[in-house]
Amino acid sequence: MLLKDDPVHAFMPYPAVDVASAGQGPLAGLRLAVKDLFDVKGYRTSCGCPTKLAMSEVASVSAPAVQALLDAGAQFVGKTQTDELAWALYGMNSHFGTPINSAAPDRIPGGSSSGSAAAVAAGLADLGVGTDTGGSVRAPASFCGLYGFRPTHGRITLDGCMELGASFDTCGLFARDADTLAAGASVLLGPDDISLSESPRWLRPQDMVARLGSDQAAIYEEVFADLPAEPVTVYPAAGADALHEAFRVLQSCDCKRSVVPFIEASGMPLGPGLDDRVAFAQGLSEADEAAANAVREPFADAMDRLLGNDGVLLAPVVHDAPFRRDAGRDVFDGFRPAAMTLLCVAGMARLPQVVFPAGTVDGAPFGLSLIGPRGSDRSLIALAGQFAAAK
Repeated sequence: MLLKDDPVHAFMPYPAVDVASAGQGPLAGLRLAVKDLFDVKGYRTSCGCPTKLAMSEVASVSAPAVQALLDAGAQFVGKTQTDELAWALYGMNSHFGTPINSAAPDRIPGGSSSGSAAAVAAGLADLGVGTDTGGSVRAPASFCGLYGFRPTHGRITLDGCMELGASFDTCGLFARDADTLAAGASVLLGPDDISLSESPRWLRPQDMVARLGSDQAAIYEEVFADLPAEPVTVYPAAGADALHEAFRVLQSCDCKRSVVPFIEASGMPLGPGLDDRVAFAQGLSEADEAAANAVREPFADAMDRLLGNDGVLLAPVVHDAPFRRDAGRDVFDGFRPAAMTLLCVAGMARLPQVVFPAGTVDGAPFGLSLIGPRGSDRSLIALAGQFAAAK
């Protein structure tokens, strides 16, 4: 890394290599941290995995998304920690360590983009690059009290980045304020396909809100109290659990094609959680994938119809604030499915989602979000900034 000190263990301890920045442009003066899933010229790419690191060559070029930010004037300060192979949600890497969540040091930072979130939360970077497949930017943003952004699927290139779940993978961003998030996103996105007005058709997803506890729901009600939101339901007729299970199957089928062959060929050891996810993926069939897609596609179509060109969901991000780093196994096992049942809505529908700080639960951050139509990314960020500034 290029920083002299990393008190929150956000960065990979690589030997410092200067990465050229344009030095001028819309991102001039902003420090950039990049998840160690992306290639950065002069650095290896570990993907949070010692076996990958040992096999990695020094990158001769940076990933296009990273290069675009550098060309816009951002100053690279280091590559950041990630969960192993980015296939987790908590930000705890048994090989390289767990970054500290500055907003709640006794709590998990969230993953898999844990290092980028921790770096931005600690003020060590102004803009953090992450990936979001199942929630790996959105959950850490909520947990660390940050703005976070998952774009419309496929809108930002992932060339030069490790593939995990191709039908869900996105390149996302973290920032401490909406203006910085908007500046970084504008460099990567180009013009919107859909431009939302400052007073869109607000939608309250009743069935998502119902999954919150009383303290979390109270924050939701307070933050969105002044908006004339239409009550709607988003989960399919088969229910929220059916949508989550379809997501789990489809992501795992993607992983079976991307990282599982590497895991099998390398013989790398599998830690708790990753071993179960690999075993689940290995057991899936083409028929399982087809059945899950039969849930996804009608759901995505229904969400497109619900949002149209002017609808915005006032959505929970996850169901709770981050749990303690020393929590029991029951907490670790139970949190993920509850969180993913909310997080999978945008992913299954391929929609953009912007997270913003909303409050605290038991002394730790709890974020809320806006979900908009496909291609409305920049105007959705602007809405979140305008909304947050007004509260």
